[in-house]
Amino acid sequence: MAKALPLIAYSDLDSRVNALENDGYVYLPGVIKSKEIIELKAAMDRLDRVPESFDQHGTPENGGFLNKHINNAFNRDITFLRYLDKPEVIEIEEAIHGKDCHVIGMTAWTTGPGRPEQTLHTDWLPISLPEDILADPRVKVPVFITTCHYYLNDIYEELGPTNFVTGSHNSGRSPNGDTEWKGGEERSIMCNAGDAVIFRSEVWHRGTANTSDENRYLLQVHYSHRMITQKFPPYLNKFQFDPAILSQATDRQHRLLGDHTPSNYD
Repeated sequence: MAKALPLIAYSDLDSRVNALENDGYVYLPGVIKSKEIIELKAAMDRLDRVPESFDQHGTPENGGFLNKHINNAFNRDITFLRYLDKPEVIEIEEAIHGKDCHVIGMTAWTTGPGRPEQTLHTDWLPISLPEDILADPRVKVPVFITTCHYYLNDIYEELGPTNFVTGSHNSGRSPNGDTEWKGGEERSIMCNAGDAVIFRSEVWHRGTANTSDENRYLLQVHYSHRMITQKFPPYLNKFQFDPAILSQATDRQHRLLGDHTPSNYD
């Protein structure tokens, strides 16, 4: 059993950005309120799998455990639209990725009892470098992709917390079977329903086994600067925005979905 990760709630934007850059993650307590949690869970339950969008919906009958992973959630139900630019989160994302950043994906993920352990991994390692080069204070690798996890349950060990190896984004590599880096071991995120954690794509992390009798609800929103492509399957012009949802989006939400001011390469 991994120890709990110390979760420090920084109150100012500069400290939050610094934590994301240097620690690899930042913790935001109480971003989603109780009523919103209920609404989000209900919306996630309403979603149906669209195979062409690479959605998954395993069940105890056909996959051994509930594993419902739905892409493009923002385009499936109006409930998800405001989580493109949730206050507190969006200020950090724009500070990290720029005022013209965008969302590259949003997934609604429900996992039930029996969900097995993942192995430690990176979501994306944009630059692979030797540790001694990364340790040089003159070298600062930009944050290319961040993920915001909105936790919709009170997290406890049996429910399957997310584990991080803090500082591992400075390793310059994926874990490749290692479970610690420079003495830093896995730590579990034991947070409350409504809390959020933003982390950079190079951090070593994994989901742990759900041995409880409860379903775990997680909303993931992925951000990057404009020059990294959005991941809205199906591809080859088969993805289409829902006009009813777009009609209710704000100007900033339109931009986060890809309606940018013309610039380089346009």
